[in-house]
Amino acid sequence: MEDVLTVYHRPQDPDRPVVCFDEGTKQHIKETRLPLPPRPSHVAKYDFEYERNGTSNLFMFFAPLLSWRDVKVTDHRTMLDLAHGMRDLFDHHFPTATKIVLVMDNLNTHHLAALYETFPPQEARRIADKLEIHYTPKHGSWLNMAEIELSLVHRQCLNRRIPDRQTLQSEVQAWVHRRNSMAATTDWQFTTTDARIKLKQLYPSI
Repeated sequence: MEDVLTVYHRPQDPDRPVVCFDEGTKQHIKETRLPLPPRPSHVAKYDFEYERNGTSNLFMFFAPLLSWRDVKVTDHRTMLDLAHGMRDLFDHHFPTATKIVLVMDNLNTHHLAALYETFPPQEARRIADKLEIHYTPKHGSWLNMAEIELSLVHRQCLNRRIPDRQTLQSEVQAWVHRRNSMAATTDWQFTTTDARIKLKQLYPSI
């Protein structure tokens, strides 16, 4: 926990941007009947029946000190998908960075082995050498600021029926563009000192 909190209070370094990563899913729901549009004194009406149309995965990348985020929509959340997401992070979004300081949950796919499962050893090593990974502790995913952004995209953009991946991709990219153009970010206030006072029950007694 203190490791992640220390990362969050580092000064901004263009050569070593701090990027938080998290993932989530969105179920695709098709309407079986056309909704009734809103009219004076009446809200829009949707039939309770619907058709399930699969799910998509959302990879959320969030750099709080840069007020930047990107969401990658994939069909799955496999090691292969994660590895390609990490390569895009370097080659497309931060090509001049010497290191990316990555904060993420310690899930079964969130490991450097994903790179070697996907790319030739030389390419996997090239990406791995540019990663400085800091894992949130078990039951401590609330320390990941990307989780806050993921919650926002669900509440502000995806809190309705989305029929397919194409629609999801379009809606999410519009949300990302709006948030980035607003330079929206997270004002993180929780410090190591706060943790030692408010969460002292988590520390061993000496």
